[in-house]
Formats: sequence, structure tokens, C-alpha cells
Amino acid sequence: MPAFRPRHLCSVAAALALTVAAPATAATAAGAASDAAALREVLFVGNNWDGTADVIRSTGDFAKIGRIDVIPDKAARMAEINADPIKWIYFQAIRNGVGEGHDQFADDMYSTPDGTSVVVSRPSFADVVSLDLATGAVNWRFPVSGYRADHMAVSPDGKRVAVSASTSNTVHVLDIVTGKQVGSFATGDKPHENIFTKDGKYIYNMAIGDVNTSLDAPWLDWTKGDRHITVVDATTFQQVRTIDMRQRLDAIGLGDYSDAVRPAVFSPDESKLYFQVSFFNGFFEYDLATDRITRTKTLPKNPATSDDRTTFVNDSRHHGLSMKPDGSKLCVAGTMDDYAVVVDRATFQQGPLVSASKPYWATVSGDGRDCVISESGADQVTAIDFATGQKVVSVPVGDHPQRVRLGHVAADWTGPRAS
Repeated sequence: MPAFRPRHLCSVAAALALTVAAPATAATAAGAASDAAALREVLFVGNNWDGTADVIRSTGDFAKIGRIDVIPDKAARMAEINADPIKWIYFQAIRNGVGEGHDQFADDMYSTPDGTSVVVSRPSFADVVSLDLATGAVNWRFPVSGYRADHMAVSPDGKRVAVSASTSNTVHVLDIVTGKQVGSFATGDKPHENIFTKDGKYIYNMAIGDVNTSLDAPWLDWTKGDRHITVVDATTFQQVRTIDMRQRLDAIGLGDYSDAVRPAVFSPDESKLYFQVSFFNGFFEYDLATDRITRTKTLPKNPATSDDRTTFVNDSRHHGLSMKPDGSKLCVAGTMDDYAVVVDRATFQQGPLVSASKPYWATVSGDGRDCVISESGADQVTAIDFATGQKVVSVPVGDHPQRVRLGHVAADWTGPRAS
């Protein structure tokens, strides 16, 4: 933004202004440096089935620092659900459908820029809450439209968080400090992943359709609903464009492949989008300028994994994709095939398969050296070296870890203090 400078009426006033301003500027800079020094970068690991989040180091040994209860208001929420037959039906449907017999209490999370709070989407409670990291108390709660909250994304400046309301085909955008809605927009069926562009101007939402039916044969793909990418202006929340991968897949002879875009990641210059789709063991490269799929990477199948699509958890064969910050490597979570693998982005040459138990997400360590996956089947997170493709370390966490996100806490934080 342009800087607006007042015109001083005389040199004496100018000198006085400089005399007064200089110490204030120095103090402000010192304060900012002090605030930055008082924060510690961490990884938040959402343990979806037990309603906790483990906080671990963002690099090195990824050792555990502390744990947060993300459902401190469980009794109040359950009372509301039990008093409302419709809410109760949806609560049970989530448990017995996408939850695989478990409640979903911690889908996604981001800390506030000042490291004082963490914002969590809770599918079974159909809400987003902000939790005070010092006390564990609820700062604010935002009930989403419909009956289930899903993936989130935080704006580059850390001020807003977008959350998918999967049963109402809506994305809500909230002020991360107050929890007030600043906007919303309509999507395709069952909005899932959200991505802000790095300049903060646009939000990409991926709608995955109905993943809980057994109508999984390619010829029944049309029953899954309207699945497309919705791109909106992040200020006005007006739709800029939609991208339906059905036509793009058909154009390269892949009519039997699902067009339900799952996890996705941009190249550093945002000219390419890499994405996974339902049922497929691999990923695609999409060129935004030419509006076409330019490359396909098929990854190995695990011989022990059934090809029966109805056995894939929520239609996802592979679910989890991240990129090394310099754009040279991709890391893929092969969920149903029980491995993760690093792939060279230029050549699509894959590295060694790293054994993992139902890896459900992939992110990047704070120093950018490692890919970090959540092993939902083994209740641990595992770091994989981007350079070698080899496992570095595994760290135990809570029940069914899913989303793993970088964030910040106070430098001396080890968990909420006892009330």
C-alpha cells in the first residue's frame, strides 16, 4: 500500500517530528522482534477420533511439546445434539459413515499469528472453535451451515480462515480472532479442500461429491454429484471461475477416472496444480494457463490392497500431497496402499516406498527439509527426508491423526495450564 506522509510546515517542526518519531520506531521494531522471539514454530496434529491435538516440534526430532483437548465443551454440544432429532441423525451418520464407526472431533486447525489461540474445525459438532492455548478454554464458536465442518485454509496474512460446510455446499470465511463471518460462497457438492493463493487474492475450493455410497463403479460415477473446483475472489467472495476436471480427464482418454479432486498443491509460481482424485493411486499435473492436464503419475499398487473400490475409505485410495518449498519434490500419501513416497517434480521419478499405516495427510516441516505424514492407522506422524526419500523419524500421537499444520505457540508453552 502507498505510504501517506504529512507535509511539515517548517524545518523546526520536521526536526521535532523526527526527534519524537525515532524512539517510537525503534521501540516498535524492538517490540516486534521481542514478540517474534517469544513465539515457537510447531506442528499441530489433529487426532480426529479422540478429540485432541498434539503439538510437536516443527523440525529435527519432532518431539512432542504438549497436548490440547479440542472438545472441552463436549457435554454442552452433546446435550444440544441429543435434544435435536435432526442433529442426532447427522451425528450418528458421521460416526457410522466418514468416521468409520468413530466420532470426528478434530479435522483441521490453524494457530493465530500471535500464537495465543488455535482454531479447530470439528465435523461431528458441525462447528469451528477458537481455543485459548494458555487455558484451553473456548474463545469463540461458529456453527457452520448444515451438519458437518470439514477442511480449512488460512489466509497468507493469518487473519482469516475458510472452512468447508460439507452438507450445505458452502464455504464460510471467518475472522480468525473474533470468529465473525466476513463472507461465504457456494460450492459444488461436498466441499472439501480449500487453498488460498499466496497473494491472498483467491480461494480455491475442491468439491468431492458423495464419498459414502457404494456406487463406486466408473459407470456410476455420475451418481456422486457435482464435483468441481470453485475459484472465488477472496475479498468479494464472488465466483471467478469453475474448473470441472471431468472434461479435462476425458480429453486425455481417462473417462473412467473420477473427477473428485482431493488434496492438491500449487507449484511455487502457481502455474501448475498437482492433485489427487478419488480411487486413483497417483496424481495429476494441471496447467492453469492452458487449462489442461499435462501429466499423469501412476504410483505402485500394494498387492495386499484390494482393487474393490467399495473398500477404499471415503473413496480415497491416495489422500495427502505436499511439495518441497523450492518446488523440486512432491510427497504423496498412499493411504490405502500403506506407503508414502517422494517424487521428483521435473521427471516424475519416484523414490523408495516408505511403509506407513493408512497415511492420511502430507505436509512440510518448518525448515522445508522433510515431508511429514500422519499415519492414521498407527497413531503416529512420520518425517521423510525430501532429499533421500527415506524415513527420518516417527513420533507417537493420539487416535487417528489426520491434518498436520504448521503454527506457533509461546516459546515456553507446554500445554494449557490447569484451571
